[in-house]
Amino acid sequence: MSDNPQKTIVRVEIAGEEYTIRADATPEYTLECAAYVDRAITDILGQGSLIQAHKAAILAALAITDQLFQARRETEAIRDATSRAATKLASDIEARIEPAGSRSA
Repeated sequence: MSDNPQKTIVRVEIAGEEYTIRADATPEYTLECAAYVDRAITDILGQGSLIQAHKAAILAALAITDQLFQARRETEAIRDATSRAATKLASDIEARIEPAGSRSA
Protein backbone atom coordinates (compact mmCIF):
# COMPACT_ATOMS: atom_id res chain seq x y z
CA MET A 1 0.00 0.00 0.00
CA SER A 2 1.15 3.54 -0.70
CA ASP A 3 1.31 6.25 1.95
CA ASN A 4 0.54 8.89 -0.70
CA PRO A 5 -3.13 9.66 -1.26
CA GLN A 6 -4.45 9.39 -4.80
CA LYS A 7 -4.08 12.63 -6.71
CA THR A 8 -7.10 13.95 -8.56
CA ILE A 9 -6.90 15.53 -11.97
CA VAL A 10 -9.12 18.53 -12.57
CA ARG A 11 -9.47 20.87 -15.52
CA VAL A 12 -9.91 24.49 -14.52
CA GLU A 13 -10.11 27.80 -16.32
CA ILE A 14 -8.26 30.80 -14.97
CA ALA A 15 -8.20 34.12 -16.81
CA GLY A 16 -9.47 32.48 -19.98
CA GLU A 17 -6.78 29.79 -20.00
CA GLU A 18 -7.45 26.12 -19.34
CA TYR A 19 -5.19 24.25 -16.94
CA THR A 20 -5.04 20.61 -15.89
CA ILE A 21 -4.33 20.44 -12.18
CA ARG A 22 -3.11 17.37 -10.28
CA ALA A 23 -3.94 17.79 -6.62
CA ASP A 24 -4.30 15.89 -3.36
CA ALA A 25 -7.52 17.81 -2.71
CA THR A 26 -11.01 16.95 -3.87
CA PRO A 27 -12.02 18.15 -7.33
CA GLU A 28 -14.59 20.49 -5.76
CA TYR A 29 -11.96 22.13 -3.58
CA THR A 30 -9.55 22.51 -6.49
CA LEU A 31 -12.32 24.10 -8.57
CA GLU A 32 -13.16 26.45 -5.70
CA CYS A 33 -9.52 27.53 -5.41
CA ALA A 34 -9.24 28.06 -9.16
CA ALA A 35 -12.44 30.11 -9.18
CA TYR A 36 -11.05 32.29 -6.38
CA VAL A 37 -7.83 32.95 -8.30
CA ASP A 38 -9.83 33.60 -11.48
CA ARG A 39 -12.00 36.18 -9.67
CA ALA A 40 -8.92 37.90 -8.25
CA ILE A 41 -7.34 38.19 -11.68
CA THR A 42 -10.62 39.25 -13.28
CA ASP A 43 -11.07 41.96 -10.63
CA ILE A 44 -7.61 43.36 -11.38
CA LEU A 45 -8.14 43.20 -15.13
CA GLY A 46 -11.54 44.88 -14.67
CA GLN A 47 -10.07 47.94 -12.97
CA GLY A 48 -9.81 49.60 -16.34
CA SER A 49 -6.08 49.92 -16.76
CA LEU A 50 -4.42 48.12 -19.61
CA ILE A 51 -2.40 45.39 -18.00
CA GLN A 52 -0.94 42.17 -19.32
CA ALA A 53 -2.48 38.95 -18.01
CA HIS A 54 0.73 37.71 -16.40
CA LYS A 55 1.12 41.01 -14.53
CA ALA A 56 -2.51 40.76 -13.39
CA ALA A 57 -1.73 37.24 -12.12
CA ILE A 58 1.20 38.59 -10.09
CA LEU A 59 -0.94 41.38 -8.63
CA ALA A 60 -3.67 38.83 -7.83
CA ALA A 61 -1.10 36.61 -6.11
CA LEU A 62 0.03 39.58 -4.02
CA ALA A 63 -3.57 40.43 -3.09
CA ILE A 64 -4.31 36.81 -2.12
CA THR A 65 -1.07 36.63 -0.12
CA ASP A 66 -2.05 39.81 1.71
CA GLN A 67 -5.40 38.22 2.59
CA LEU A 68 -3.59 35.11 3.84
CA PHE A 69 -1.17 37.09 6.00
CA GLN A 70 -4.00 39.18 7.47
CA ALA A 71 -5.97 36.02 8.26
CA ARG A 72 -2.92 34.50 9.93
CA ARG A 73 -2.43 37.63 12.07
CA GLU A 74 -6.10 37.59 13.06
CA THR A 75 -5.93 33.89 13.90
CA GLU A 76 -2.82 34.42 16.04
CA ALA A 77 -4.52 37.32 17.85
CA ILE A 78 -7.55 35.11 18.56
CA ARG A 79 -5.27 32.31 19.82
CA ASP A 80 -3.44 34.74 22.11
CA ALA A 81 -6.68 36.21 23.48
CA THR A 82 -8.11 32.71 24.03
CA SER A 83 -4.95 31.59 25.81
CA ARG A 84 -4.99 34.67 28.06
CA ALA A 85 -8.67 34.14 28.88
CA ALA A 86 -8.12 30.45 29.65
CA THR A 87 -5.16 31.25 31.90
CA LYS A 88 -7.17 33.88 33.77
CA LEU A 89 -10.16 31.55 34.11
CA ALA A 90 -7.95 28.75 35.46
CA SER A 91 -6.38 31.18 37.92
CA ASP A 92 -9.81 32.42 39.04
CA ILE A 93 -11.03 28.84 39.54
CA GLU A 94 -7.93 27.87 41.50
CA ALA A 95 -8.30 30.95 43.72
CA ARG A 96 -11.89 29.95 44.59
CA ILE A 97 -11.04 26.35 45.41
CA GLU A 98 -9.72 25.83 48.92
CA PRO A 99 -6.81 23.46 48.90
CA ALA A 100 -7.35 20.34 51.03
CA GLY A 101 -5.95 20.82 54.52
CA SER A 102 -6.14 24.60 54.48
CA ARG A 103 -9.58 24.64 56.11
CA SER A 104 -9.61 25.87 59.69
CA ALA A 105 -10.94 23.50 62.29
